[in-house]
Amino acid sequence: MSVRAATASEVRRRMARNDEDPFHPANVAALIVDGEATVLGCTPGAEALLRRPTRELRGRPLPSLLTEPDDWPAVPGRDEGTFCEGTATLRTGDARHVEVSLSVLTLTEGVGPDSRCLVLAVPRPLMTRWRQNHAFIEELFLQRRVGLAVFDPDLRIVRTNTPLLDYPGVPDDLTGMRLADFLRREDAERVDDHLRGVVRTGEPLIGEEVSARTRTDPRAARTFTVAAFRLQLSDGQIAGVTTLFNDTTEEQRARDRLDLLHRATALVGSSLSVTGTARDLADVLTPGLADVAAVDVAEAVFDHRSPAPDDQGTHLLRRAATTGDLPVRPRSGGLVEIDVDGPHTHGLWPRFDDEAAVEGARSSMSALLCARGLLLGRVTVWRTGDVPFDEKDVEMLDEIASRVGLVLDNARRFGLERRAAVSLQSSLLPPAESETVALRSASVYLPTEVSTGVSGDWFDVIPLSSARVALVVGDVVGHGLHAIATMGRLRTAVRTLADLDLEPDELLTHLDDLVSQLTVESGESPSGIGTGVGHRTGTEAPVPPVPYDSFGATCLYVTYDPVSRLVTAASAGHPPLAILSPDGGARYLEVSPGPPLGVGGLPFEPVETTVDEGSVLALFTDGLVERGDGDVDTGMAALLHGLRTADPFLRPLPEVGRDVVAGLAPTRVPDDITLLLARTRAVPPADTAAWTLEADPEVVADARRMVARRLVDWDLDDLVFTTELVTSELVTNAVRHAGGPIELRLIRAGTLICEVSDPSNTQPRMRRAGSTEEGGRGLYLVAQLAGRWGSRYAREGKTIWAEQPLPPAAR
Repeated sequence: MSVRAATASEVRRRMARNDEDPFHPANVAALIVDGEATVLGCTPGAEALLRRPTRELRGRPLPSLLTEPDDWPAVPGRDEGTFCEGTATLRTGDARHVEVSLSVLTLTEGVGPDSRCLVLAVPRPLMTRWRQNHAFIEELFLQRRVGLAVFDPDLRIVRTNTPLLDYPGVPDDLTGMRLADFLRREDAERVDDHLRGVVRTGEPLIGEEVSARTRTDPRAARTFTVAAFRLQLSDGQIAGVTTLFNDTTEEQRARDRLDLLHRATALVGSSLSVTGTARDLADVLTPGLADVAAVDVAEAVFDHRSPAPDDQGTHLLRRAATTGDLPVRPRSGGLVEIDVDGPHTHGLWPRFDDEAAVEGARSSMSALLCARGLLLGRVTVWRTGDVPFDEKDVEMLDEIASRVGLVLDNARRFGLERRAAVSLQSSLLPPAESETVALRSASVYLPTEVSTGVSGDWFDVIPLSSARVALVVGDVVGHGLHAIATMGRLRTAVRTLADLDLEPDELLTHLDDLVSQLTVESGESPSGIGTGVGHRTGTEAPVPPVPYDSFGATCLYVTYDPVSRLVTAASAGHPPLAILSPDGGARYLEVSPGPPLGVGGLPFEPVETTVDEGSVLALFTDGLVERGDGDVDTGMAALLHGLRTADPFLRPLPEVGRDVVAGLAPTRVPDDITLLLARTRAVPPADTAAWTLEADPEVVADARRMVARRLVDWDLDDLVFTTELVTSELVTNAVRHAGGPIELRLIRAGTLICEVSDPSNTQPRMRRAGSTEEGGRGLYLVAQLAGRWGSRYAREGKTIWAEQPLPPAAR
C-alpha cells in the first residue's frame, strides 16, 4: 500500500470545504439560551453537531445535553458582555459523545427567562488546531533571532517583527511601507524582484542570500538568508507574500575572514620576492578587509640581512607597498620608525593623530610581521566607514601576518641564497666582454626570477692555436647552487678538452663520454634513457670530474678561423647559432643537433660555413626563445628579427645584446637567459705565408731561407734567428718521422705563429735527452724558444705549431 503526500491544491480544496475552519457556520454550534440555560434557538450547525433537530433542542436545558451537567459555566446574572470559555462533552442524538470548546457570552443582564446568552460550541480538535496555528504565528512575530514580514500583493509591509530586532536605521513601525522607503534603492529592488517572482509563480524562495544597506547608513551592509512563500486564500485569491529572514552577517564575516585567509596564503605564498610579497599582501587586504593598507618592511630585509633594532630599540622600516583610493603617509619608499611597545604597532589603534596617515580614516589596526624571532615588518590597515575594526578583525590580521612573516623571511633567505648563487656563477663565468685577433665578443646573462633559483647557463670564449677561437654556450639541467657547481665543472672540462685542439664534434664526443662514464660509475641511470659511451680517439687529458647532474646538459661548440674565415659547429642538443652578414643577411646555421650530454650512442655531426669579415655570430640558451606555450619557432624568428633590427654592425655589441634580451625576455624570467655575440675579424692574406715542402732533408735549408725572407719583409728582423731554429726543428722532425708532403705556414696576427703540418697522426712527445744522446732535443728547443707550442689533429694528419710574441713596435 502506497501513501501519497497531499498536494497544495488538495489542501486548499479541503480548506474550501471548510473542514478545518472552526469558525465556519458548518463547524460551529451557536445556541441562544436564557438565564436558566434553556435553549431558545440554534443554528443548523448545532443540529449537525448534536445530531438533534431544532425542535428537539428548543426549550431543553442546555446542561442536560452535557455528560457532566456541572461543566456548564455559571454565567447568567453577570454583567452584559461577560465572556467565559471552557471545555465540555456533549451527548449527541445518536448516543455519541463529542468533546467541544464552549464559549459563553452574556448578551443581557439579569437572570431568569428574560436574560439572554450566546453559546458557541466548536469541536475541540478544530479549536485546538486553530489555537496552535494562532500561537505559532504569534510566536513567530515575537522571535528575536528570526525576522518575519508579511507583504500584501503590492509588496507593502503588512506586519513584521523588526521592532524586536536590532537593525540600526530601520524604523520601528514599517506598516504600509515599501523596502525602498528605508533600504538602499539597489538593495530594495533586488529583494523586490525575488518577492515578485514568488507572487507571480507561487514557487517558494528558499535560502536566498541577500545583502542590504539602510539609507541612513549605506556603508553598514548586513547579510540575510531569505525564505519567502506566497499567501493564497481558500478561494484562490492571492493575499500577499510572507518572508522569513535570518541575519547571517556574522557568519558571512566569518566566511569572508576564512576566505581572506585562504586567499592571502595562496597569493602571498606564490612569491619569493620581498617587494612582491609586500605588494601581494596589500592587494589581498583591500578591499577584502580594509579600505587602505600599507606594508612596511625592515630596511635590512631588502638587502637580505637579518633585521635588528638600533640602540634605542627602534626598528627602521621602509614602506614597501600601499593600496587603496586614499593617499597614505608616508608613500611607498618612505622610511618609518617604530617602537614595538608603541600604541600604533600592534592591534587596534587607540586614537587618531598624525600617526593615522590616512585622512578620513575612522578605524585602524596593525600587526607585526615576524618569523623565527625576527621582526621583519608591519602591516597597517584603515577603514573609512562607520563599521570599525573589532577584535575578530585583529585576530584575522594577526593570523595573516604570522603566515606572511614566514613567507617574507623565506623571500629574504631566498634572496640571500640567490645572491650567493649569482655571485658564484659570475665568478665561474668569463668576463662579459673579450677581444682576440679573431673576434670581439660580448655576452648578456639574465638569471631567472622564479623560486627554483638560478640555473646552470654558461658560456665561454676560448683562444685556440693559430689565432683561432672557440665559442661555447651550454645549459645544465636543474637550478640552484648544485647546478651552478655542475656548470663550473663542465666549463672547466670543455676548456681542458679545447686545449687539445679537438674538432667540435670530437670534443663533444669526449665530453659526452665523460658524462656517461660518470653516470655509470655513480650507479644511477635515469629511467628510459640509455647510458651508451661514445668512442675514444686515443688522445687523453686530465679532465676534472663532472657530477651526475650534468646528465642531460646541452652544449654548442663553435670554432672560428680568422685566416680562412671558416666557422665549424657541433651541437649536443642545443639550439643552433645565428649568423648575421654585413650585407644584411640573417640565418641560423643548420646544425644537426646530437643528443644531450650523457645520453651517448649517437654521433655528433659537425657543420662548416664560411662567413664574411665583420659577420656577427649569436649563441644563446633556450630561455631566450622559449615561450610559455612551447612555441620555440616563434621565439627563434623573433630573435633573428631582434638581432637584425638592433644594428649589430655599427653599435657596440654590449648595447646590442642588452637591447635584444630586453626585447625578448618576459617580464618574469622563467629560465636563465644567455646571449653571446661575436663580431668576426679576418687575418689579411698579406699577413700569412704558406709553402709546400717535400720530405727531403735538403728542404730544411730552403725552409729557413723562405722564412727569413718573409720575416724581413714583415720588418720582424728580431725574430729571424729564433724562427729559423724553430722552423728547422719542426721541418726536420716532419721529414724524419712523418713523410710528405709537408705544409709550412707563417701567420702574423698579434703574435708570430709558425706551423708545420704533415700527414702523420703520430703524437709528438717532448722529452729531456740524456747528456750522451745526439738527438731528442728538437721539441725541447722549440719549447724554450717559443712562448707556447702544441699540436692539433685534422681530419688527416696533424699540425705542430709554435707561437712567439711580436716586438712592441710590430704589434
